[in-house]
Amino acid sequence: MRRPVLPAALARIRVSRVPFDPYIAALLGTVLLAALLPARGAAAPVANGASTGAVALLFFLYGARLSTREAMDGVRHWRLHLTVLACTFVLFPLLGLAARGLVPYVLTPQLHAGLLFLCLVPSTIQSSIAFTSIARGNVAAAVCAGSFSSVVGIVLTPLLVALLLGGHGGGFSAHSLISIVTQLLVPFAAGQLLRRWVGGFLTRHKKVLGYVDRGSILLVVYAAFSQGVVRGIWHQVTPVRLLALVGVEAVLLGLMLTLTTYGARRLGFSREDSITIVFCGSKKSLAGGLPMAGVLFGAQASLAVLPLMLFHQMQLMVCAVLAKRYARRAPEGAEATARSRSAAGGGGAGWARQGA
Repeated sequence: MRRPVLPAALARIRVSRVPFDPYIAALLGTVLLAALLPARGAAAPVANGASTGAVALLFFLYGARLSTREAMDGVRHWRLHLTVLACTFVLFPLLGLAARGLVPYVLTPQLHAGLLFLCLVPSTIQSSIAFTSIARGNVAAAVCAGSFSSVVGIVLTPLLVALLLGGHGGGFSAHSLISIVTQLLVPFAAGQLLRRWVGGFLTRHKKVLGYVDRGSILLVVYAAFSQGVVRGIWHQVTPVRLLALVGVEAVLLGLMLTLTTYGARRLGFSREDSITIVFCGSKKSLAGGLPMAGVLFGAQASLAVLPLMLFHQMQLMVCAVLAKRYARRAPEGAEATARSRSAAGGGGAGWARQGA
C-alpha cells in the first residue's frame, strides 16, 4: 500500500520553497492604505459607488469569459463534479458551522462569521488548474469543476449566507436580494448573453483585463476596509485573535486536504481524478469571495473578508508543496495521460499555465 501523500507533504514545508502571491502583498497594501487614509465624508459615497460599479464589472467579465462549451466539456465526469461541489458547499460549511464551538474562547463572533463566509464561497479556477497540471492530474476535469463551482456559487453562496449568516449578512431582506440580483446575477447574465460579440475581444486582451480584474477587487477591498476603519471595527480584533484565526484556518485546510485525499480514493477515483478533487475541493476563491462580501455584508465586509485573504495565501503555500510532491511520485506515463486529458478538455493546460 502506498504511503499517504498528505502528511509527508505538510511535514516538509520549507519557508524558502513556499511561494508568496504578489497580489496578497497588493491586498495588504490596500488594507494599510485604508487604515491610514480611509474614505471619509464626501469621499465615502464616491468610494462606495466605485466599488459597486467594480463588482458589477467583475461579474460581467466572469460571465463573458465563461465559455458554455468549455464548461460542458468533461460532463462525463459527473461523479467528480458532484464530489467537488459536495466538498465546496457541504463539507466546508459543516466544518465552518462546527467552528461555532470556538466562540468566544478562540474566535470572536465577527471572526467566526468571516470564517463561515470563507466556507461558503466557491472554489478557485486558475490556481486549482495550475496545481492540478503540476501534479499531473486531470486538467480538463479541473477546468470544468472550477467553472461549475463558480457558476453554482453565484447563486448558492448568497443563499447560504442568508440562511447561515442572516444576522451578519442581512438575511433575506428586500435590499440584499436587490443587491444580489443587480450587482451579481444581472451582470453575469449580461456577460453570457454578450459573449458572442465580446468574447474575442476579451480573449485578445486577456492580460490587460486581468489587471482590470485585480484592480477592481483592490477597489472593493479599499471601500470595505475604509468603512471598517471609520466605524472603529478594527478595535474588535487583537493580535492574539488574529493568530488564533490563522491556527483555526490551518486546521481547516488540513482537514479538507485529508478528507479530499482519502475520500477520493475510497470512492474509487483514478489517481488523476483524485488529484483534481484534492485541489478543486479544498480551495476557496478570493476573487469570487471578495466582491460577494462587499454586496452581502456592507459595512461589516472588512472583517468578513479577512479570513478569506489569510486562507488564500495559506492554500497557495501548502498546495504548491503538495503539487510538487504528487509530481515526484507520479508513475510512468502520467504526464502523457494528463496532457491527453487536457487536450480532450478544450485547452485546459494552457489555462493552467496562465493560472500559474
